[in-house]
Amino acid sequence: MGYTLRMSVTHQKSSSKHFDNVAALRALQLARQTLDIEAEAILALKARLSNSPDDAFARAVALLLSCGGRVVVSGMGKSGHIARKIAATLASTGTPALFVHPAEAAHGDLGMVTEADAVIVISNSGESEELLAIVPVIKRIGAKLISMTGRPQSTLATLADVHLDVAVAREACPLNLAPTASTTATLALGDALAVALLDARGFREEDFARSHPGGALGRRLLTHVRDVMRTGDEIPSVGPDLLLPKALLEVTRKGMAMTAIVDQDAKVLGIFTDGDLRRLIELGKDFSRTPVREVMNATPRTISPEQLAVEAVDLMESFRINQVLVTDSDGTLVGALHIHDLTRAKVI
Repeated sequence: MGYTLRMSVTHQKSSSKHFDNVAALRALQLARQTLDIEAEAILALKARLSNSPDDAFARAVALLLSCGGRVVVSGMGKSGHIARKIAATLASTGTPALFVHPAEAAHGDLGMVTEADAVIVISNSGESEELLAIVPVIKRIGAKLISMTGRPQSTLATLADVHLDVAVAREACPLNLAPTASTTATLALGDALAVALLDARGFREEDFARSHPGGALGRRLLTHVRDVMRTGDEIPSVGPDLLLPKALLEVTRKGMAMTAIVDQDAKVLGIFTDGDLRRLIELGKDFSRTPVREVMNATPRTISPEQLAVEAVDLMESFRINQVLVTDSDGTLVGALHIHDLTRAKVI
């Protein structure tokens, strides 16, 4: 008990040591050194990739592309954290994938793996006991196996259908013990696999948006004008022969700082906005007996309800307007859109 207490007090004293300029410079030196070592590890990884279709990386991509099931990624400890990230990146870029903890796999979770799946096991030593315990079962199931290790002669490397060498010259840890450069290199190669697969599958922005519906990109690529436009009684519209003062009442009632001018069939003839009103006031004339058709803009900007909402944003920004009329293919007014509608929908 006394020994534990003395250790605790000693630790407190050392941890509360003043962080002076010398210590700060040492920290910056180690930071630069860490980044240098990890950058060197990635560049060395790049140099090991050949331009041959027989290269292990190319064979790994081909194997994953031909996989009829899912990609199961597994690893222990720090390698497990990297495995989770690789699985998440694959899943979000068009390759169905999941992480399975090797220890849990040995106690039932291996039931998630099928013959149609491909399994990626990650271990810097290539001798992780938990992975070695489940690899024979994976092989018996018939799933294809890719290993990512830092030792090409390791057990996991020799058992795999494809081995990806992620060896590094040294760890960034001053003790050369904590997984640092090795985990960075492994993560980078996992990203390279995901990008190669993304490209081979023809994965597009729209596909990415579908797997990220809650994100900004998802909203931009999945939200259409019809989803955010105002419809029915919310649309400000008047006939062409209505006197300007009464047309202004419609502008005020609907709160869009404009009104559409339509014929009896709801075909758009023009638009009148707050900006048009300001320009009329500057002329200093009496327009109280003027039909709105004489002062409207007869060439309003319109957009289809089937277009993306982000296209409406581009239209408004290009012409410096805050409203746009929504029309069908026949020019019939079906909606109206204000820039505030797009802001509320978080499209912008």
